[in-house]
Amino acid sequence: MGLLSKKDSKLILDPLADNNPITIQVLGICSALAITAQLKASIVMAISVLAVMGIGNVVISLMRNVIPSKIRIIVQLVVVASLVIVVDQVLKAFAYSLSKELSVFIGLIITNCIIMGRFEAFALANGPWRSFLDGIGNAAGYGLILVIVGFFRELLGSGTLLGYQVLGDPITKTGLYAIGYENNGFMLLSPMALIIVGLIIWVQRARNKDLIEE
Repeated sequence: MGLLSKKDSKLILDPLADNNPITIQVLGICSALAITAQLKASIVMAISVLAVMGIGNVVISLMRNVIPSKIRIIVQLVVVASLVIVVDQVLKAFAYSLSKELSVFIGLIITNCIIMGRFEAFALANGPWRSFLDGIGNAAGYGLILVIVGFFRELLGSGTLLGYQVLGDPITKTGLYAIGYENNGFMLLSPMALIIVGLIIWVQRARNKDLIEE
């Protein structure tokens, strides 16, 4: 038997597609709109949420039998806030310029409804290992959408990926710019993120008719 049973594997694989927290559960949309103009910011936010959810789910699961029901939300907020502070300090130490760009959005991980939802719906009712897998799976599903949106917004809006010119130089008119290509500035505006997410939802539901509510 492998490390993961079929049931455990679903905890990781389902949120990547058929139960994605953004496209199916429609959670965490705000950060998808706010920080995906650059692929690097999208990746860093995805990794940050992955760390917070993976560790946070385990902590809540370990504490689930000793947390008084009346204050469980407060405890959950304290756990996620503590983890976010650690993530923020790590970013400031190793990627200061990027931490300044993300600034308030890293702090808003505390109120990310995906994280609080998994604490409440899963970690409080399951053991540490399965809670860890659930946290990693949902964070990966969230991060996947952020990376896809960030990829297309930066590529088509700036002609770059991770800050590097990939379509040519718009100043010297090389690459695609030599044949008249122009960057689409609209891609850098928040509404375009919502449109891309909408297109992803459309494609996802077109290939899986079971996701369409009757």
